[in-house]
Formats: sequence, C-alpha cells, structure tokens
Amino acid sequence: MSQSESQTPQSEDEAREEARKLLRDYGAHLVLERGLSQNTLTGYTTDVWHLLEYLNGRGINVAAVERGDLHNFLVTLHDLGISPRSQARIIAGIRSFFKYLRLAGIIKDDPSALIESPRPGRHLPDVLTVEEIDSMIAMIPQGKEETLRNTAIIELLYGSGLRVSELTEARISRLHLDEGFLLVEGKGSKQRLVPLSPRAVILLREYLAERSMRNIKPDATDTIFLSRLGRGMSRVMVFYIIRDLAAMAGISKKVSPHTLRHSFATHLLEGGASLRAIQELLGHESITTTEIYVHIDRTRLRDELLAHHPHFSGHRK
Repeated sequence: MSQSESQTPQSEDEAREEARKLLRDYGAHLVLERGLSQNTLTGYTTDVWHLLEYLNGRGINVAAVERGDLHNFLVTLHDLGISPRSQARIIAGIRSFFKYLRLAGIIKDDPSALIESPRPGRHLPDVLTVEEIDSMIAMIPQGKEETLRNTAIIELLYGSGLRVSELTEARISRLHLDEGFLLVEGKGSKQRLVPLSPRAVILLREYLAERSMRNIKPDATDTIFLSRLGRGMSRVMVFYIIRDLAAMAGISKKVSPHTLRHSFATHLLEGGASLRAIQELLGHESITTTEIYVHIDRTRLRDELLAHHPHFSGHRK
C-alpha cells in the first residue's frame, strides 16, 4: 500500500491548513537558516504555495509527491501561458522547499532532484512588464476617433485576459457594466463571465457613448468594437494595433494580442493568485450558459483580480 493510500483522507480545509503550517515552518527555516531577505522569502513561499494548492486540489499529500506530480504541475503552468522565466523561478523555489522537507525528515527522497528548468524558447510569446503595457497605452494618440476604442481593447486583453477572438466577438448585450462583468464565448462555444477592471468599465462606458453617434452597419449593431467603417473589427486589425503601439513604445519584443493574455496570466501568478482562479479566468474550464450564473463564484474571481492584478489593484491612477 502506498503512503498516500495509507493516510486518513483529509477535508480540503484540513489539507489547506496543514499546507499553511508547513509553509510557515519553511518560511521560518529560510529566515533563520539561510538569512533570506523579505522579498526573496515572499517569492519562495508564494511559489511553493502554488504547488501546495495544486497538490491539495488533487488529494496528493506533500510527503507522497513523486516526480510525475511535479512534472504535471509544470505542464499546468505551461498550459496557462506562464513565461519560462517565471517557471524557472518557481522550480528554484520548489527545489529549495524539497531540500527543506528532507532536512526536516518529512521525506526521504527528493522528487525535485531531476526536474529540469524550461529553456526559454519560441513556444511561448514574450511577457511584457506592467511598465511596458502602460507605455503602449501612453502611445495611443489622444483626441482621435479610435482613442477610447484602442485603450479599452488593451484593458480587456491585459486586464481580463481575453483571447483576441473573444474580444472581436464581444457583444453589447452580454456586457454588464454595473456588475463589472462581460459574458464572452471562447473556444468550443464555451461561455464564461469575465471580470472587468474599474478602468475598463469607465473606458467602455465612454466608448459606447461615443460609438452610439456613429453610422453602424446593420450586422454590427450588437458588436462592441467597431472599425471606422462601422463594421466589426477583425483579429488582424487588432493584431496591427497592438504591434504598432509596441513599436511606438520602443518595445523590441515580439508583441501580439496573445502576448497580453500571457502577461495577464504571468502577472497574476507572480502576484499570488491561485492556479484555479487563473484557469477559470482564462476560460480553461467548461461552463455552460445556463450554469454560469449559478455555479461560478463571480465575487471570488473578481477578488482575485482586485488583489493580484496590477490594473485592478491600483497600479495605474
């Protein structure tokens, strides 16, 4: 019988509390034995907490973790679009944590010994810093017909993690500005509620007021984002807008709308948001139209963004 099978099953709350205690003990070890700074300590414990949450969600006790479990965790990070740099940092924290578990006598063998850091390659787009994203927004010409539209586009791609197809297909009838949510249709016609930043809500109100005074084609009356000709925007149009703003801001990275989505996920993870919340926000879970208002915890997801996303938490005034 394996160690995990012989243990008495824990409730999710009990497992979470045990994980918190283990993390506190690990943090004390880092301070007392290794003399780490507060910033380094916070980074290490945050990264390990992501792993502990992942394990708890699958009923895996930390003392029974195998190399395959760590591999699956890293695959999850990759699937969420977390940058190789962030993955490498998380792996460093995990290795440190399992070394501590061996010293503390909690485990005998270190499952992290053979895991490899990802090689930064071209399989993932570059991730932008918050400052780079803000510099792109600053490059949008003011007082023009597309000023509010383009600013709102960036806020939704980065602030809500939308796919470009979800952005171009966004509908006014699915917009709930008073509640701060947009109902979008993602891959496979799956729908989800996406929280909007306070800044995005303001921009959308202003843009829609301006949009109402334009000549709109009959087939685009419910489409949020329109071209100058009053038609729905194409994904290619959005790509060129983002690419050109990045060039104007002096950003040498290869930037596309998907870069903003990857930046959204990476910045949330680095800010301490849970993997489950990031998965839900990115639309990696299936939720049907009729279930969405009943089963999704909209307040919890919005709270995750308010606490961990730079454009929600007041980075920009």
